Formats: sequence, structure tokens, C-alpha cells
Amino acid sequence: MSHYISNTEQDRAAMLKAVGVAEVAELFEVVPQEVRFPNVELPKLLSEPELLRELRRMSNLNANAQSHSIFLGAGAYNHFVPAAVDALLRRAEYYTAYTPYQPEISQGTLQVIFEYQTLMCGLTGMDVANASHYDGATALAEAAGMALNSTRNKRTILVTPTVHPQYRQVLRTYMQGLGVRITGDENVAASLDDVLGQIDDGTAAVIVQTPDFLGQLHDLKPIADKIHAAGGLLIASVDPIALGLFQAPGAAGADIVVGEGQPLGIPLSYGGPYLGIFACKEQYVRRMPGRVAGATTDLDGQVGYVLTLQTREQHIRREKATSNICTNQGLMMLASTVYTCLMGKTGLRTVAELCYHRAHYAAAEIAKLPGFELLTPAPFFKEFAVRTPKPVAELNQLLDTRGIVGGYDLKQDYPHLGNAMLIAVTELNSKADIDAFVAALAESSR
Repeated sequence: MSHYISNTEQDRAAMLKAVGVAEVAELFEVVPQEVRFPNVELPKLLSEPELLRELRRMSNLNANAQSHSIFLGAGAYNHFVPAAVDALLRRAEYYTAYTPYQPEISQGTLQVIFEYQTLMCGLTGMDVANASHYDGATALAEAAGMALNSTRNKRTILVTPTVHPQYRQVLRTYMQGLGVRITGDENVAASLDDVLGQIDDGTAAVIVQTPDFLGQLHDLKPIADKIHAAGGLLIASVDPIALGLFQAPGAAGADIVVGEGQPLGIPLSYGGPYLGIFACKEQYVRRMPGRVAGATTDLDGQVGYVLTLQTREQHIRREKATSNICTNQGLMMLASTVYTCLMGKTGLRTVAELCYHRAHYAAAEIAKLPGFELLTPAPFFKEFAVRTPKPVAELNQLLDTRGIVGGYDLKQDYPHLGNAMLIAVTELNSKADIDAFVAALAESSR
């Protein structure tokens, strides 16, 4: 292998010296010794039928939407996916290069990207959208970079504590080494007003999630007014299903809108692949990371689709690139396009209403239980936090024996809440499921 790597021994020695280590093995010292260089012990050779049988056996060990009712959300949600989504994903028209640089052979994919962008603009109320982001976390981090590039000399990003904890970690990973100050969430108990009070002339952007990680909805309009008065941008992280019922962030003055596209026709899939929604105002389009598909006409006057505005990418202007994104989430984008078209405005609103009403029913019933306390103030959408009389891990273990996947343990991210569970309710949680969940909570908490 080393014969095909261009780095010489002198190159490697110089790089090791630059990072302050003597040999490559030192780079792995953070990995525990017992798992650092494992011996790979492969099982005996199996025939195809035997292998399939073993894989099914292993699969059945997992809790899934068929074996359990699911009340776990925290960024990935158990929504219904129509059968047509998967059927259309398999059509040959879309089996083109994942990044459709050559329009002559990629018209199917390019047209779907164009339609997806149109749908996301309509859903978010923004001017421009793209299909280039891996998930909600990376879309948010890219939005922060875009805000810094758009506001020039401002070097502070304010992020509220109720933005998804993992999103905030990814944000800091993206920003490290750039001389950017990320603040606002050091105290996870801080209120939104506490964070907004830190806005000053050096603030490039404020990041707000609505509904936030604890489920609460926020009015973006006064937040947008406050950050705009200081010359900064508002980045809103949203749940696309909630936009079927509540005000579009574009109408409230958001400059950049990001979100996780998984609720739009993408199954849970053990955590991915997912889709990062990214949209912005037209005035910032030339600083948008990724690429945009546009419509044009050919020499015969027929409509054709091409990639446009990709001059920010590293493969064209690497030194001046505003992002290093070099992919399209083409398959996931297609799934979300099919889902959104199938549902339409009425369907999306119906799904949002079912989530809203069933979540509020569940919250009201759980609040009646001795030892349980509702922590998320109204208004909330499909998630809410409750204080529990026992550790959440203990409750979830008991719930699993009843065929229920319980909520997310908030103690690891918001320790000031004590024993607290984040519960998600979607259109797939029937009243019977909710009643069984409440009864199991009551029993397990005794």
C-alpha cells in the first residue's frame, strides 16, 4: 500500500513533528488499549441461505416499529412512509451519478433536485434551497459558516441552549481553528432572553431551534428584529413536519433556515443516511454552500436542468471556497420530494395536527401520574419533557419489557432537569399506544 502513497518518509516525519508526536502509534493513544488493535475473528464460512437466516436472527434482536411502539425522538422520528416512496426511488431514471455534473445524462436527477428546491422554498418561506447537506447537524454548522462569510468582520455565533446538543457539538467541530467565538449555551439552563441579551455588534448570527430540543415552539419575529438591528443574521433550525401547521420561518424574518429532512419520507434506518434541509434569502445565495439546480432551455427551446452557482466549491475555487461539500444527498432528497408531493399541503397539515394533538393528549395524561411533572411549557409540537420519579434508564428498561421504546434521557445533556425524559409522539402513536404507554409509566414508577 505504501508504494501508492505519495508521502515520503521525510514528509511523514515533518507532519509528525508539526503535530508534536514522534511516531504514528502515538496518534492512537486516545483509543483504549484493549480495543486499539483488535484481532479480527471472522465466523466460519456460511452459505447464502445460512447467512440470511443468521442476519434475520440478529435483526430480530433489535426493537423496531413493528415490534414496539416508539416514543423516542430527539432528532429522528418514527413517521409513516408511504410505499410509493420506496417504489419510485428504484426507478432507473434516477440512477445517475450522485453529483449530476453532466446534465446530458442526469436530467432525471436534476429535475427532481429542482422540484425539491421548489418544495423546500414553499415549505420554509425562503427564496432559495439546495440539496447538498448530509443531515440537520451539518446543515446548521454550514449555515454558521455562511453567516460568518456574509457578515464579514463579525466573529461571534450565539447559539441557544435548547438547540439539539449534537448539533451544537458538530457546530463547534466545524468552527474549530477559525477564530470564531461560539457562545450562549455554556449554561444549559439559560433562557432564550438570556442568550438574546448577549447580542452585540460582533454577533454574526444567532441560532434558534423551533420547535426546540425540548419541544417548545418559539416566535421568530422578535428574535429576527433584534439580531437584524445589530447587523447579524437569524439561523432557524426547524422540523419540516411542523411547517405544515405553523408559520414559515421565512415569513418571520429568518435569513437562513436549516433542518433535518428525515421526517419527510425517510425511515429511521439506525441513524442514517438522512438529509439536511438548507434554504436562505436570495441576497445570500452566492455564499450558500453546496450547489443549486436551475432550469434553462436548450437549442430547441425545450426545458432542461443544470447545476448552477457552484463556484464556491473546492473543486473549482478551492482556496476561496465557502464550503467543502462535494456531494448531493440525491437518494434522500428524492425520497423527501416524493413524500412531500404525495402528502401535499393538506396531507402535511393533517400529519402535523395529528402529532400536535396526540402529543398534547399524552402530556396531559402523563402529568396526572404521581411523581411526573410536565417541564416543557406550551406551546409545544410533538415532543415534550417530563420530570420522572425514577431514573429514565431504569424506566426505559421496564418499558422495553412491555414492547415500548421510551423517551430520551435528558440527564446527560441537561443535568439541571434531574431525572427527565424527552417524549416524542407522532401520527403513528395511536390513542391505544399512548394509553398503554401511560399505564406502563404508572406501573414502572411505583
